[in-house]
Amino acid sequence: MSERSDTIFARASGAGKAGVAVFRLSGPDAFGIFNQLVGKRIDNRAAHMVSVCDPESRAVIDRGLAILFEGPASFTGEDVAELHLHGSRAVETALYEALARLGARPAEAGEFTLRALRNGKLDLAQVEALADLIDSETTLQRMQALGQLDGRLSEAAEGWRQQVLDVLAPLEADIDFPDEGDVPAAVATRAGPAIKNLKSSLTAFLNQSVRARKIREGVSIAIIGPPNAGKSSLMNALAGSEVAIVSDIAGTTRDVVETRLDLAGMAASVADTAGLRGMAGDVIEAEGIKRARQKAAAADIRVLVLDASEDVPRETILEGETMSVSRETLALLKPGDIIAWNKADIAKGAETRPEREQSPFTELAVSAKTGEGMAALLHALTQKAAEGASDGPALTRARHAAAVEEALGALSRAEANIETAPELAAEDARLAARALGKITGAVGVEDVLGEIFSSFCIGK
Repeated sequence: MSERSDTIFARASGAGKAGVAVFRLSGPDAFGIFNQLVGKRIDNRAAHMVSVCDPESRAVIDRGLAILFEGPASFTGEDVAELHLHGSRAVETALYEALARLGARPAEAGEFTLRALRNGKLDLAQVEALADLIDSETTLQRMQALGQLDGRLSEAAEGWRQQVLDVLAPLEADIDFPDEGDVPAAVATRAGPAIKNLKSSLTAFLNQSVRARKIREGVSIAIIGPPNAGKSSLMNALAGSEVAIVSDIAGTTRDVVETRLDLAGMAASVADTAGLRGMAGDVIEAEGIKRARQKAAAADIRVLVLDASEDVPRETILEGETMSVSRETLALLKPGDIIAWNKADIAKGAETRPEREQSPFTELAVSAKTGEGMAALLHALTQKAAEGASDGPALTRARHAAAVEEALGALSRAEANIETAPELAAEDARLAARALGKITGAVGVEDVLGEIFSSFCIGK
């Protein structure tokens, strides 16, 4: 990523033809270049109607609104000019040519945000939150990203780092006054409990943040079951469209078919898989069954679809004693997963599923054909997907979790050395503080810039 202090420009709004497009100019010469384009000065932070002209011919490029943001009170911390013009290719081309002639250059991907980071307008965690906000698809993703952008994680991480620095004070005292015999015991008394409490807090936060990453990344749901149980029909009913081929022929689904759902704000990837049976019809179906098992093992939630119309006692089916459902298939389930007894509309008798008080699974009678029980199934999936979700600060990325784990390791070493080798404990405390500083970019920011900004678009 370039560190040049050039004046940069880019389209900040979406690409393509539009009624209005926003063009952003940032850098030391932003206002001077802007004045040459519009031929006049305008007030700071107020919208003005202007004519944008070619600097050489003075021909009008377009007319629109202009707003100036004098640094450091701007997004980048530099002088920023915004032009709200018509979003046509012709306007964009003419404007870019004029800006280039006046000495500005096109921005690189994420360069506006990088300048905001360099100038202290955002920290690294907030930069990531901004990227997450731009990519958000659901309400929970949007709310989580806004919270991180407001500094929730940054405040928590800085608080932890400050606690580590507070621990360093008595450790440094032991190193500075080694001849005073009572110092090591006093240091252990003061610093030991603080390290222990911080470790406990970090561990709990690390465990709680698994769900937060699921909000950002989405949960995965695998629909599994024997052939002809109605898995593809159930998938289509959940999606509200024909995303999977439905047929009475066993083994129609050979590969994994996926679609996206919004479960009350939680993004979910739902996968329809090949029917699970002992003997595959051919090598292609065998590969499909293999992939189905892999998808089930990796999923956050499994929905086992069984045929409620089958003339076999339900308990017998769930014991894996039938030709249609094997013990291997049932073994794929984990506590909290869902069993959907499909074809409830044609099931014999009043009971379409067993009443088992001690069942580790949620069992529902549904009909993908008529819609019976589908609302209950969606509700169960939504509750399961949202388990443990929190609107507080969270470690939303693997990088955050890795930093906390690194800090925990250093704190454990410091705790072990606090009485016998305080100089080593002090060094480990410094390493813990450094690890926590990586979350916000207080240290080690250059190591992760390329990875983070590769996801940004030009103009942001």
